[in-house]
Amino acid sequence: MANHKSSEKRIRQTEARTENNKYFAKSMRTALKKFRATTDKKEAAEQAPKMNAMLDKLSKNNVIHKNKAANLKSSVDKHVNGLN
Repeated sequence: MANHKSSEKRIRQTEARTENNKYFAKSMRTALKKFRATTDKKEAAEQAPKMNAMLDKLSKNNVIHKNKAANLKSSVDKHVNGLN
């Protein structure tokens, strides 16, 4: 148990940030699933910049690792290029 006011506050902040990070990571995974389910090249090409921006923002805020974001962005581009 925390003995200082500041450490109690840090615990509260950490719990709140953990919840936010879980939410954003889960919403990113859901968006990726929907994106990968698209079969229309035009629609996927319109969504790709939004997906890349989301991944960049999450990696900037350390929700996901920067290398994971790079790998996911690459897979997004591969998906768009692989559609007819």
